[in-house]
Amino acid sequence: MKILIACEESQAVAIEFRKKGHEAFSCDIEPCSGEHPEWHIMSDVLPLLKEYWDMIIAFPPCTDLSVSGARWFKEKQADGRQQRSMAFFMEFVHADCDHIAIENPIGIMSTHYRKPDQIIQPWQYGHGETKATCLWLKGLPLLQPTNVVPGREQRIWKMAPRPERAAERSKTFPGIAKAMAEQWG
Repeated sequence: MKILIACEESQAVAIEFRKKGHEAFSCDIEPCSGEHPEWHIMSDVLPLLKEYWDMIIAFPPCTDLSVSGARWFKEKQADGRQQRSMAFFMEFVHADCDHIAIENPIGIMSTHYRKPDQIIQPWQYGHGETKATCLWLKGLPLLQPTNVVPGREQRIWKMAPRPERAAERSKTFPGIAKAMAEQWG
């Protein structure tokens, strides 16, 4: 399959699909931090949505959408950031592709668009952490847990403030990336 992994600089999901023999490409406006720049398209993803893809898995930025930043919603609404982020999210919803997954934390898309099809946790895929993650699916089955583990804590929220914090918090857990490739590939 030809798969676009949108807004993914880490290449975690693209690499797992490549291991399964798929033609998967990560795309982000940032350079990739994965080890395969030859599979990374560093550009705006929107023009790529007009191309043919068997599957699109999108990780649109959540900065203006997540409930964790609700105290700044009025400011983000006033200056248009939130509306732009919602419109960007909806570009994936309306993409001409039969198999789409859109990932985002709990946030305003549940009311602006619709409730997610599924909410997953890292501890369901081998990581002893909690981080509720919503999946909106089109033409794909629910992601089944692969390795439920104890030790569930919010380590990701305890990260010390520093410039890299947002990027580190947004990385896809390897167990979730592997489950996506195994179950959707």
